[in-house]
Amino acid sequence: MSIRSLATLASVISLAVFGAMTPGIAAELAAKQPAPFQVAAAQGTAPNFVGIDTWFNSAPLSIASLRGKVVLVNFWTYGCVNCVRSLPHVVELYAKYKDKGLVVVGIHTPEFPFEKSASNVKAALKRHGITYPVAQDNDSKTWNAYQNQYWPAQYLVDQNGTVIYQHDGEGQYDEMDRLVGRLLNASS
Repeated sequence: MSIRSLATLASVISLAVFGAMTPGIAAELAAKQPAPFQVAAAQGTAPNFVGIDTWFNSAPLSIASLRGKVVLVNFWTYGCVNCVRSLPHVVELYAKYKDKGLVVVGIHTPEFPFEKSASNVKAALKRHGITYPVAQDNDSKTWNAYQNQYWPAQYLVDQNGTVIYQHDGEGQYDEMDRLVGRLLNASS
């Protein structure tokens, strides 16, 4: 038997042995995986809302005053198409869970000068049916406190004031819904 034939035979045997072991390995790996949509590891205490020029739909809020509630902090601006496409999902999440302990706080951080107008923000709130509290962060101070970089961005804060989930951009709506539901059910 040539060396090439021996190498080929060894490869075939290795593949056969590994193939037979794969279901066991896969089952072992699956057993070690966290449950789907398990709450992420704590990312730290949520920063407070700072440098806010105007509050809409609410008196001024703080993270400390929201202790005991599940809070979704949603960074957005009305001139951002991705933000506008995500707003119906945030509004729907708020409507579904507001009576169960969810507070959504929109942080309107403008990208362009015209987005700094309080009357423009107020018109956008009406246009999009936003009734949850919105803070106007014209100087990006809350944006910077969260070290945020994107529009939209969502930070889910648990009842202890800890950021347990963060998502940039559109999507992950079902996952956020499940996480909020789990957090609210855990406190019931």
